[in-house]
Amino acid sequence: MTSNGKKPFKNSSSHSERAPAKPGLQARSAAVKILAAVVDKKLPLDGALDHENGNPAYKALGENDRALVRAILNSALRHMPRIDAAIASLLDTPLPEGARALHHVLAVGAAQILYLDVPDHSAVDLAVEQANGDPRNRRFAKLVNAILRRIGREKEEILASVADVPAMPDWFLARLKKAYGKDAALAISESQLEPAAIDLTVKSDAAGWAARLNGAVLPTGGVRLAAFDGSIPSLEGFEDGEWWVQDAAASIPAKLFGDLTGKRVADLCAAPGGKTAQLILAGGNVTAIDQSESRLKRLRSNLARLGLQADTLATDLTKFQPDEGFDAILLDAPCSSTGTTRRHPDVLWTKGAEEISKLAGVQERLLRHALTLLKPNGVIVFSNCSLDPAEGEDVVARVLADVPGVARVPIDPAAWPGLEQAISPVGDFRTTPVMLPMSDDIASGLDGFYAAMLRRVA
Repeated sequence: MTSNGKKPFKNSSSHSERAPAKPGLQARSAAVKILAAVVDKKLPLDGALDHENGNPAYKALGENDRALVRAILNSALRHMPRIDAAIASLLDTPLPEGARALHHVLAVGAAQILYLDVPDHSAVDLAVEQANGDPRNRRFAKLVNAILRRIGREKEEILASVADVPAMPDWFLARLKKAYGKDAALAISESQLEPAAIDLTVKSDAAGWAARLNGAVLPTGGVRLAAFDGSIPSLEGFEDGEWWVQDAAASIPAKLFGDLTGKRVADLCAAPGGKTAQLILAGGNVTAIDQSESRLKRLRSNLARLGLQADTLATDLTKFQPDEGFDAILLDAPCSSTGTTRRHPDVLWTKGAEEISKLAGVQERLLRHALTLLKPNGVIVFSNCSLDPAEGEDVVARVLADVPGVARVPIDPAAWPGLEQAISPVGDFRTTPVMLPMSDDIASGLDGFYAAMLRRVA
């Protein structure tokens, strides 16, 4: 880190036969293309940055330039409302209709100047080069030069002027205000500007692993690493399968069951398998179910590294009818993932209110069917990583209202010291990124998660 807290990056060209006219131009061009794909076409960032099947412009880069592209995109997406406000404040008139390509060139340049330790002249010159190289933007090259140079000259003043602009898009911030109130919503919005910490779920001896890996023990029983930007597989204990990476919030749902020794347990929507591993370690005889065989392959590989084993089944959950019911079921349902914006800042730009409503319907259908798979007196934990009550509290409320023989099992706040505030008045878990304060050298916060426990009483 540099003295101003920004991350330094080196420019590097890709393979010599594809060398751009100016070093670093290919990386900036890739960043602009991917930003357009995320914001305009609603394509997920992880897919674009996949080393094997990702965006061709990204795959053509060397590793240093790939790292720069990732940093630019993460910064641009985290700060997009503030970047837009900064650019707008310097324009005499709004950008022309349909000038999305120009917007993305400006946004990528501004992200570097305002939020990354990239030399201002490099960000400006390469943005102008991009504008000149694109017939759609060529006539705006002087505008690009003027706007970005001014952002560089007035950086501190501009940052101060946009500091109160919420860091989330308006559509989602409005939903948060309705659910949590204005102050909490703005705090959640601000929290997404900090990248998520690296949390580990350990098989045993959390204190010992915290000491060995320079971390801290969490209220969930996991370990949070101090600042770390190296290779996870290089850490002690990885190859031996002593732990796996799992956000503290994501580890909560499986822990709600307690001791599962001798119980017949189903993990629905199970891949990539972190929660499956927890259920096995709790003593359960686990069947891991997922619709995708390729995702189950990854689950089996992860369990093999951990030295754990579960029965696996690739099937459409809504058609799954086992011969025998389960004592316990974990349904970590597919959702909008709006609780994970610290590590996936593209989510709020690729999702919308319509998709949240659609996913809530899917979750409700899955929960209603999953309840039929329980034995009498069996319990189910329904969870997901959405911050929106439409995908959590509202789903459970509707199911409890009209499914006979099902009751909520309230979670006891006293059983979760350090996370008492995450237990709702009715006894469900609701974490937000502003919870879980830590010491100065350990990052605070955790993913936004919802979890409710229900029992089949008849």
